[in-house]
Amino acid sequence: MTELVVALSIVAIVLLPLSLSVMIEQRLLLSERCRAVAMTIVDGEMEVLKAGAWRELEPGTHSYVPQAASAGTLPKGAFTTTLTNGVLRLEWIPQQHHRGGPVLREVTLP
Repeated sequence: MTELVVALSIVAIVLLPLSLSVMIEQRLLLSERCRAVAMTIVDGEMEVLKAGAWRELEPGTHSYVPQAASAGTLPKGAFTTTLTNGVLRLEWIPQQHHRGGPVLREVTLP
């Protein structure tokens, strides 16, 4: 019986840190996946805006609706455009902090 208790305690001591490590890594991978999707969307939308779609925007900060279907896979957040003094800025800001963080692209317009 004593050997069984010792064996189980050794298994518990080994598995607890291992399971915690797996949980932390899952959260990190989800965060990085969200960031990668947001970067892809922001880069693609910025290319469209740079190609001439920016002319339809009014100066100031506005909400932006991306055309990418993958935007539906992102966690809650907001895409915004800012047009000031010939500088166009497109960013995605997640509502929750641990969901990849903000993604920002800025370009000087001709």
